Amino acid sequence: MATKDETNPTETESDESTITQIFDVVARAAPEIRSGLPGRRIYAEEDNPSGETQMEADVYADDLLCERIGDIDGVGEYASEERPAVIDTGSGLSVCVDPLDGSSNLKPNNTMGTIVAVYDAPIPATGADMLAAAYVLYGATTTMIVARDDTVTEYVIQEDGEYEAVREDITLPDDPTVYGFGGRVPDWVESFTEYARDIESDASMKLRYGGSMIGDVNQILTYGGIFAYPTLQDSPEGKLRVQFEGYPVGYIIETAGGRSSDGEQSLLAVEKAELHARTPVYVGNEELIEKLEAAFAED
Repeated sequence: MATKDETNPTETESDESTITQIFDVVARAAPEIRSGLPGRRIYAEEDNPSGETQMEADVYADDLLCERIGDIDGVGEYASEERPAVIDTGSGLSVCVDPLDGSSNLKPNNTMGTIVAVYDAPIPATGADMLAAAYVLYGATTTMIVARDDTVTEYVIQEDGEYEAVREDITLPDDPTVYGFGGRVPDWVESFTEYARDIESDASMKLRYGGSMIGDVNQILTYGGIFAYPTLQDSPEGKLRVQFEGYPVGYIIETAGGRSSDGEQSLLAVEKAELHARTPVYVGNEELIEKLEAAFAED
């Protein structure tokens, strides 16, 4: 579980105010991002730094969040999955954003979200530099999960941007019931394939995979289980970005009493110098992650 000790950053009074403002801005921007999706379901003219074709909705959400988060006193840097470099916005905390996780789900009208990570260090930062993390889920309702001060809280966001807590001190259920594994099955490595088959053979576990990491992770947070975008034969580092997805999701799940891993260690212990570096991602109940790491260790 992510806790504050002598090796982890702690919030000063100024940081606490800035973090509150960041999440307030994100919550108030969420209805605008959501309402702007219907007219932006087409591809933009450029790829993002990871070589993925951007949707117009990606660019719209990124521009909106960059402007508003960058205007907050106490935010010194803004970085986005959609931008090649870090934006200098003054002095203070650093914010990494995946503006629209799962934007490929726009076409089939499936779940997507926004991910936010707050660091007390220049970007690219490390998991040890994280002060708080959150994600907005654009589902049947718009919700925001926030991990800070050693607790996880769920908020419902109204159409006017007002938001209120509906679940506090969230922890993963003790009896996991769902799993979701990404990547093409033929591309899985042997150790993960064997692990996946073991999970699938458990009659108490149900497949839940929707193609948006945040939607799938929210299933894990709600019902317990495991989500994975694993190492692949042709992509040993998987698909997901450390700064924008691995660290914040790992932080949220660990704060909720679960575990995260890259297959060998906590996602928060991963250290990579490149802004858009990737990592395999495994998050879920502790016993499921322990079994996964044991499966990889046998290779």
